Amino acid sequence: MQRITTKVLFVLAVVTMVGGIAWAASVHFKHGSPTAFDNGLTLTMSGVLSGLGNGNIQVTLNATADPDATCTNQGGNQAPGQNPAEVAVTGSVAIPNSQIKNGNVAFTVTTNAPSQPTADDAGCPSDNWTAQITDMHFTSATLSVVQNNVTVLGPVAFPISPPSSNGPIPGIP
Repeated sequence: MQRITTKVLFVLAVVTMVGGIAWAASVHFKHGSPTAFDNGLTLTMSGVLSGLGNGNIQVTLNATADPDATCTNQGGNQAPGQNPAEVAVTGSVAIPNSQIKNGNVAFTVTTNAPSQPTADDAGCPSDNWTAQITDMHFTSATLSVVQNNVTVLGPVAFPISPPSSNGPIPGIP
């Protein structure tokens, strides 16, 4: 009798966990979201998620961009127009369960600024110059949502064409 009770409890526990995961699998963006904004050196995405279950969530944004860089020599003279290789940046935001209301939550996530390239990476005339990324033209973004250590949305890819220029990015969603 005790074995049967243990087996029944085990099956109920598995069904409960699978049911919770299946319910959370319906996570989606509410109409009109997300939106994206090019801040110059960073990318921000905001939106509203719906269909969430209980538990803290983590929203992660990965983006790629074509950077503009300026090279400056020791005398302070600049050589603009340098274009280092494509750059990848990322950012994430943790949202506690207490902010989720009726399965909905608003989010805003911003990437970190890019690491500054070496003079050689930026195409500066010599290693005596310093390079600085002055602007990023975002070409793609990917958003993922994790709840209770399970990916419940994504990764969702957002191609950005033509590459972004500072300000709102049209075509997302």
